[in-house]
Amino acid sequence: MEEMFVRIWEHMLERVSGPMSLRVYLQPTMATAFAVMAGLRDARAGKPPYFWSLLDDPENRFARLKDGWQDVGKVFALAMLLDLGYQFFVQGEIRPLEMLIVAILLALVPYLLVRGLVTRFARSR
Repeated sequence: MEEMFVRIWEHMLERVSGPMSLRVYLQPTMATAFAVMAGLRDARAGKPPYFWSLLDDPENRFARLKDGWQDVGKVFALAMLLDLGYQFFVQGEIRPLEMLIVAILLALVPYLLVRGLVTRFARSR
């Protein structure tokens, strides 16, 4: 089990400086852009910050998840496809768990972090 985590960690570090490394910077940027637009839209509509509302508002959780997925779903799918290509051409093997981890780190994490912050900032202005 420890070997698997070490291998995944090493492969993650290779992605940052190896071939196709530009995507490691572009995909979080795209996710952040979508998050900023959605956060401003939430602030105008008077909605609570996104991530907090997912945890705190079970009645509207599904609708909020659907709304967020419409924004970031394309970036997430693109992150998975690009990592699939990276794994196939650079590593010579496909590792679905690594692909999922990369897509989550490059698309979902920046989106979740930024959307709520933008909403809070825009509402305070």
